[in-house]
Amino acid sequence: MNIHINTPEGTRDRLFSECLERRQVQSALVELFRRRGYTEVITPEVEFYDLFVQSGNPIPQEAMLKIIDRSGRIMVMRPDCTAPIARVAATKLKHLPLPQRLYYDQTVFRDRLAHAGGSREMAQCGVEMIGAVGEKADLEMVALAVDALRCCGLEQFHIELGHAGFYRALAGRMRMPGEEQERLRSAIEGKNFALLNDLLEPYRDGGAYAALRRLPYLFGGPEVLDEAEKLAGPCESLDYLRRLYGELAAAGCGDCVRFDLGLVHQLDYYTGVVFRGYAQGAGAPVLSGGRYDGLMEQFGRKAEATGFAVDVDAVGACLTVETPRLETVIHYGPGQLARALAEVDGRPAGSCELSPCRTLDSTLSLAREKGAKEVLVLENGAERRLTV
Repeated sequence: MNIHINTPEGTRDRLFSECLERRQVQSALVELFRRRGYTEVITPEVEFYDLFVQSGNPIPQEAMLKIIDRSGRIMVMRPDCTAPIARVAATKLKHLPLPQRLYYDQTVFRDRLAHAGGSREMAQCGVEMIGAVGEKADLEMVALAVDALRCCGLEQFHIELGHAGFYRALAGRMRMPGEEQERLRSAIEGKNFALLNDLLEPYRDGGAYAALRRLPYLFGGPEVLDEAEKLAGPCESLDYLRRLYGELAAAGCGDCVRFDLGLVHQLDYYTGVVFRGYAQGAGAPVLSGGRYDGLMEQFGRKAEATGFAVDVDAVGACLTVETPRLETVIHYGPGQLARALAEVDGRPAGSCELSPCRTLDSTLSLAREKGAKEVLVLENGAERRLTV
């Protein structure tokens, strides 16, 4: 009986060039993070569900892959790296001085709606800066996000900045029930213009009507901040974004930074600057982050925090990475193993391999089958090359 075993829905095998893409991105990011003073932490792939409830994590519970342990407690496959790292920083690292710069290179797991597509497992590389607040901390984080995408080899990308305080200031001027405010936030985030107009219509006389109606369109260069100020009046969050942009431009990041004042996702989680990274060739953000000053307190340690995560596979898919081509197969005789291994190790990775064959004719057949250009023969202390 023939049995065909597939991978579970939302998972897949990654082969050859896809593996190289992932490792190339991970290596570049880890090297950058370590160079900037960040130290690695690794958290369990399985956490108690209560951790994410306590943290106020914005990931809906139906998106978490759940497991029941022997005692009946609900556990989840790690859906997010930030909450577990906040737990570590508030407990095992609570005696270390702040700020603490931490990085991770881990997989997160999230369930998807049936037939909705997408992956259940996502490789993420990211950073968390615990215990740093203010303009310099936000500057460091946004500049690091720019450099993270640069070091991966992306040439055409940009970071979009927003501020949670801008939407909150506008929404605070409207006498709108909390449930409607949440629908309004979702309409702005999803750029659902029809729903947005319907929700705002009863509040035409509200002081922020014009600005909220225009909010999904407020994305682009620094001129967006001027337009927003004309609509909403002077606003501290807009002034803050201007200062950030001035410093980032002076540091050579101006061409990579834009604004999207409609970034209002997860407002009960983010408290200040929020940002996303986009790259040519990717249909969704490849980087996401922001300031979340209220999270650490949920675990008993009051400390401000900011960070971001890079979607490793999404970035890798935007790169052109070629699988190394096999050039040489080595046929070696008795006593020549060390010399054969030295030949392999001295050549570019993937361009040379040893032959497991006993006879030279078998090695030549193997080299032809694999598309190699030559066979290097090491026998009796001598060497010769045979063109395939």
